[in-house]
Amino acid sequence: MGDKTTPTVLILLGPPGAGKGTQARMLEEKFALVQLSTGDLLRAAVAAGTDAGKAAKAVMEAGELVSDEIVIAILRDRLGDADCAKGVILDGFPRTTGQAMALDALLADSGQKINAAISLEVEDTAMVTRISGRFTCAACGEGYHDTFKPPLAPEVCDKCGGTTMNRRVDDNAETVASRLVAYHDQTAPLITYYDGRGVLKSVDAMGAIDVIAENLAIIVKTAMQ
Repeated sequence: MGDKTTPTVLILLGPPGAGKGTQARMLEEKFALVQLSTGDLLRAAVAAGTDAGKAAKAVMEAGELVSDEIVIAILRDRLGDADCAKGVILDGFPRTTGQAMALDALLADSGQKINAAISLEVEDTAMVTRISGRFTCAACGEGYHDTFKPPLAPEVCDKCGGTTMNRRVDDNAETVASRLVAYHDQTAPLITYYDGRGVLKSVDAMGAIDVIAENLAIIVKTAMQ
């Protein structure tokens, strides 16, 4: 990977169901990167009792949204941890251009930058089908899909034999469609922002998982050089 010493910073962009989590885990394993999601960062900081974590806890207990400043402070602390030395994959942050600018400023303080913002490109109609058909075994958590991965015997888990299946109430076609509209509205400015900074990359995320992973790996390998 060359003599690169500063950590690589990648951003994964993609709507619900695009496979960000799956692909991020594969990239973690292949390149020794660390996936950082906003929710996990907040929970870890609160549990650790850091200054930023205490601030976040107070805000959440008051039923309010955690400010960008607190999230950035938590991210600054996390990026300094030893396991992030090779690089990180940011999932779910930034969500706005304001957050993107704050992230750029944070990274600049330590001589870092966004190496690539990768957009997982999907077809909305296919996403509605993909997400609205999902369900899991209540006993062991094994995932299934009405169309793509039905259990061998209806309503019986292949893995543990459980007969109770759970579906998320917001995994219905109407809710998924509205979530996709919200995602595009929210993310369009980010696409423009990172395109303008010359770091935007796009990957067709409608194919096989392994093919998508191969295409992502090419981008990440280049970004890490």
